[in-house]
Amino acid sequence: MPVIQKKRVACIDALRGFALAGIVIVHMLENYIAGPAPDFFNQQVNPALIDQIIEGLSGFFLRGKFFALFSLLFGLSFFIQMKNAERRDESYAARFAWRLLLLLGFGLMHHLFYRGDILTIYALLGFLLIPVFRASDKTLIILIALIFAGTFRYAVYALTGGDTIFGMPVIDPDQEMISDYYNTLSKGSLTDVFKTNATEGHLLKLEFQFNIFYRGFLTYGFFLIGLLLGRKDLFNAVEEGLVPKKKFWLITSGGLLLSLVMTGVMFSLLGEQADLRSWVAMLGLTFYDLANLFLTLIILGLFTLGWNKSRGKRFLGYFAPYGRMALTNYLLQTIIGTFILYGWGLGYIGSIRNSLMILIALAVIFLQMWWSRWWLEHFYYGPFEYVWRCLTWFKIMPFKKV
Repeated sequence: MPVIQKKRVACIDALRGFALAGIVIVHMLENYIAGPAPDFFNQQVNPALIDQIIEGLSGFFLRGKFFALFSLLFGLSFFIQMKNAERRDESYAARFAWRLLLLLGFGLMHHLFYRGDILTIYALLGFLLIPVFRASDKTLIILIALIFAGTFRYAVYALTGGDTIFGMPVIDPDQEMISDYYNTLSKGSLTDVFKTNATEGHLLKLEFQFNIFYRGFLTYGFFLIGLLLGRKDLFNAVEEGLVPKKKFWLITSGGLLLSLVMTGVMFSLLGEQADLRSWVAMLGLTFYDLANLFLTLIILGLFTLGWNKSRGKRFLGYFAPYGRMALTNYLLQTIIGTFILYGWGLGYIGSIRNSLMILIALAVIFLQMWWSRWWLEHFYYGPFEYVWRCLTWFKIMPFKKV
């Protein structure tokens, strides 16, 4: 077992950091609420046209896309770890499962601060990667197609009719429920936040992930895409100068345009009430997810183009240390963001307009990028990455560089 990885594919680290930057912007703009907010909240954070434009651009270009990139890279990392072990004639499946249990522990702690935590979902879905590691490319492609065609959403809707699975109404949450949680975030103590997140917070997250909003299924779909791209050695090819061809842009841009049009058509058929309890709504949600998929691929393609330009690579390269410490930075982002916004900290939730909040998010990204670069000049791993690695191998690893 190599103690220190000798070679890393820099564009993978940079893309992970790039994705993480988009995630923190989304979380900051939503004020770490991770769910519907009271009506007055949107009025307070979007008082002017510039704030509304920022909200719209974030919703279109960032929300749902950078989480997708992050998920894709999780599937890629799984492939790299399993393949490296295979080259050493070792079995890594049990070790990876143990690693997922450790990640679940990190996620459960993180969820206490922020119920939008994704680590617990990654840990649970990660177990489903192990049985498909040796599946054929054709099998993976079929699974990916079934997921993004909405197959499992239709099955869930056929079984539930849009009602709750875990007892939490994510489709039509009542205003009192929304207001109560908002009041807990804005006025409650840290203990109050922990208590509500540790109970109803988990149920709400599971409802969102595995009911008709389908996020958990999509996450697994992106895992599989990452696994498939790892098999094709795409990112090593990017390092060597591969850029998307004309066919890629035609398919993704055409797919995006068609998906957006069909999303609009389906939701227009629902009328002003836009009740999600219908098969038309299921189709509308699926076309919306396809639009996110195609836009995610376009962003990935643009990143690849930038990486193969000298100036672009120099700029995007700054994200690499940030991405190497993704776990640490993801957890610290939440601590910083919730401290600024929640009542147990500075209590600015709903008080900072979007045009200022995005500047705060960019400042957090810049500071974490600078700190990550400095840290990795002196240490082999980020703090939480180091703990995760030592616990994975039941061994104290070298930490400080000499």
